[in-house]
Amino acid sequence: MLTLNGNQNGKKDDDFSGKKLKTLPTELFKRGGDAVKVDLQRNRLKQISGISQLTNLKELNLSRNEITDFPLEIGGLRQLEKLYMNQNSLKTIPENVFPSLGKLQFLKLSTNRLEKLPIDVNKCQGLTYLNLSNNCLKNLDPIVDLSHLKELYVERNQLYELPDKLFQNSSLTQFKANGNPLRKPPVEVCAGGLRDIQSYFSMLEANAPHVYTVKTMFLGNSMAGKSTLCRSLEKGCPVPVEEADRTVGIDISEVDRDGIRFFFWDFAGQEEYYFTHHVFITAQAFVILAINLASYNMDDQSFKKNVDFWIKNLQLKIPDSVVLLVGTHVDQCTETEVNEKKKHIEERVKKMLENHTVTLELRRKNLQDGDNPSLNYDQIDQIERLTEYKLKVLEFILIDCTKQEDIDRLLTRIKNDVLNKDTFPNIEKTLPMSYYDVEKDIYELVRNEDIPKHGIVSQNVLLSELKNRRDTLDDDKLKLILQYLHRIGVIMWYKEIPELEGSVFVKPSFLISLFKTIVRHDLVQELNKISATQLRLENALVKQKKRWICDYKDRASLSNVAIRILVRTELEKNYSQDEELIEEVVGTKKKEGSLLSLLKHFDVCLSTKHNSPLNPKANEFCPKKLWMASNPIVYEPDACLFPNYLSDNEQVKLKWESDDTEDLNIHVFLLPEIPHGFFHRLVIRTCSLYSPYWIGKDQCMLCSGNKRFLLRERHDDDQFIEIRCKDSELETPEDIQKAWRVIREIMKRLITLTEQWQGLYQTVHSPCKAQDCDDYFEWNDWQEWLEDSETNPFNVGLEENHTCCNGHIRRTELLFPRTPDAET
Repeated sequence: MLTLNGNQNGKKDDDFSGKKLKTLPTELFKRGGDAVKVDLQRNRLKQISGISQLTNLKELNLSRNEITDFPLEIGGLRQLEKLYMNQNSLKTIPENVFPSLGKLQFLKLSTNRLEKLPIDVNKCQGLTYLNLSNNCLKNLDPIVDLSHLKELYVERNQLYELPDKLFQNSSLTQFKANGNPLRKPPVEVCAGGLRDIQSYFSMLEANAPHVYTVKTMFLGNSMAGKSTLCRSLEKGCPVPVEEADRTVGIDISEVDRDGIRFFFWDFAGQEEYYFTHHVFITAQAFVILAINLASYNMDDQSFKKNVDFWIKNLQLKIPDSVVLLVGTHVDQCTETEVNEKKKHIEERVKKMLENHTVTLELRRKNLQDGDNPSLNYDQIDQIERLTEYKLKVLEFILIDCTKQEDIDRLLTRIKNDVLNKDTFPNIEKTLPMSYYDVEKDIYELVRNEDIPKHGIVSQNVLLSELKNRRDTLDDDKLKLILQYLHRIGVIMWYKEIPELEGSVFVKPSFLISLFKTIVRHDLVQELNKISATQLRLENALVKQKKRWICDYKDRASLSNVAIRILVRTELEKNYSQDEELIEEVVGTKKKEGSLLSLLKHFDVCLSTKHNSPLNPKANEFCPKKLWMASNPIVYEPDACLFPNYLSDNEQVKLKWESDDTEDLNIHVFLLPEIPHGFFHRLVIRTCSLYSPYWIGKDQCMLCSGNKRFLLRERHDDDQFIEIRCKDSELETPEDIQKAWRVIREIMKRLITLTEQWQGLYQTVHSPCKAQDCDDYFEWNDWQEWLEDSETNPFNVGLEENHTCCNGHIRRTELLFPRTPDAET
């Protein structure tokens, strides 16, 4: 009797997934009208001749195959309710297929190459789920009449506008459209989700005004001339900036030039500030990269430091950004030097961008040409997605910031670049008048001092003030507008942070000035300035200040008392003795202030205890239960740890002792490279789960009960994050399963963090455990294990042992999480 993956002929579900099939199996046709559910995913099918014989088929999965032409025969499957055609190579869908699929409810066409949809897709009135993400669609007109649609996904297409009629559909409950060059509604509105989009269209007038808005970020090394460029463009004339007046943290300004609204963000160039850039660098931005030609040397090191570092980080974070290279300090070079350095940089940048494209294509081809490319389809898909991003580096411009004509020339160049719709396809935004009105009202409230000078206002107070001026807008619509203003940088409202959801910062510059008090290159000098009077206010001693400085230098930790003093001092400079403000921002000995909440939310620092010893009797972590410290007093934080400032791994090495070949060992490869600051952000997110931990420059050890885990950033031939668990502490199969649970929690945080870098993709391997063997075992479908190990058990049914290409045999459960979690 025929058996299909363990199911006998009498069963109606036929599973042929992952069989390397190039044609439909003859066994399937024998089923004829008995076949109800057929799984053909992860094969090498190019066509499915004969599929219409399965007249009672209700579910068909053809995902992850090599189909380029949509099969006309599918139109004959009149009982079909679910169809998966995702992750193929479809370019078009012919007419006269969908009208006969009257019972179709679920259609997944994501990750293909579709440029348009057939007009008659609207005949499928039973559709409730439609996924069109990762295609090349330019409009959604054919689907606007699908009145029963509940879930619609159109992420990462080429959509400039969304049809308002689509959002009059009262059935729609889920909608996602990120990754499109949208201008109606703007991407900042779509980021709020379905309700925000529906509210936007309900407020949109027939002749709504258009606005040109662009966030302009000035990046580059210290003393590259960013602040001079920024301030000169702001004033429209040369503005010299003394070294003592250079940017600390970030300076923000708003400039209107000929109908274009610029938000200038001037980022400090010292390395100490780099790890906070992720908080403020956003997509759809115009980057001006300043390069000091006077100090630039025509060698690899100078190019890497001044140009390569910045462009690579932009490729990882916002790979569709636009970069204008600006050569500064040309007045300090001869004309020959300027031309030679300009040519050197241009040639290196061109080669760098070409190498990036070639490397991605080679990786894709290697995976595609493998024995079973369907197993690597997720990686192939990720790489193809990355190749669609086109970071644009505009023509190099040379500037002498002391000359008016050069400032005028740069300003003209910037205006021409941002108005080029090929370069900035979504700079033009369509907004309801109420958006402009609310923004004007906020500015007026500040001018009239109806809002405190510092700009922190209660959400309820602000809503009340705005409703007094705009009685046609209710709370929900006002919140939508506030969220839009937050996303474009006019205000800051972090409603996703529980401690801050009730506060609105209508002056972002104030909030950033607070960041500067702690995240700065001269922090030791600022600590030294703390006076005896300031110490007495916090019941602290001079000897404690000396300890704070030592702890910061040696352990990258800063006392909470020191933080309170630094921030209080900064606030008192401009806002005198506003105790209510100081307490809200700085906090007290019993309550954390808003500043620390923000720093922790953005993975800048981590609460820590100066002397927290390993407690082998601590309660083990369990994902389904609230973790409780066995001795809460031990874990009461009294300082913040800034991992980015750590200089060595000595403490971690001491606690970890040494690697063992039998350790659980996972390698998560981040390609094309590990972003700057990524590892330290991962450490902060992971250590928030486990109180006993030790952190170093590129290593971290943490404990769950008596089990030790190591995270390590590796820069060998490839770059990867290594996760290990001590083999000596895994005595039973139950111990191994508990260890896999912890590893899953770490990997969940790693993958969530990876999503913030659009230009990254990842693969996961387990290295062979034999000494001096360089073979490895690749994890397939590991994402499913991360999502839900109960419903998607990982590698269940594998043999007890696994053998590498070199013949080394190891227990499978020490290479892969082999069984679902036990109930806990």
